Amino acid sequence: SAESDRIAGNFDISEDYIVEKSLFEQMGGTYHQEDDYFLPDLSIPELPAIGIWGQRRRRYLKEHRQALYTALLLADKLNDHLSEIDKQAESMFFQLVKQMAKQEGATEQLKADSQMEWVGMMNNIRSVVMAIIDREVIYS
Repeated sequence: SAESDRIAGNFDISEDYIVEKSLFEQMGGTYHQEDDYFLPDLSIPELPAIGIWGQRRRRYLKEHRQALYTALLLADKLNDHLSEIDKQAESMFFQLVKQMAKQEGATEQLKADSQMEWVGMMNNIRSVVMAIIDREVIYS
């Protein structure tokens, strides 16, 4: 009889034990087997690259705008925000350096004729542009 088989330990596991899916599996997770263990297939999501401007913005938010920093972090929007700031500032930096170099006369001819003067002009232009970006993008 089925009852005596059950008591004796002779039973069909597939009929008697229905294994429910774990929450991980219900949410679409999968496992892989390594030796006698089933390990979850986990991956770390790709984060957008954050350059120097995004890093400066992060430091500013963390030190001076803690509420905004925490809100972005908890909403999982911090990295997207920093990436966007980084792209915006990088684009602005190259555009302003190019415009100011043209305006100040820092040409390729000056570079060939008086290299040290050209380097000094470009360093000055870069410093001015960095200050503009800090004021307009990073610290706003």
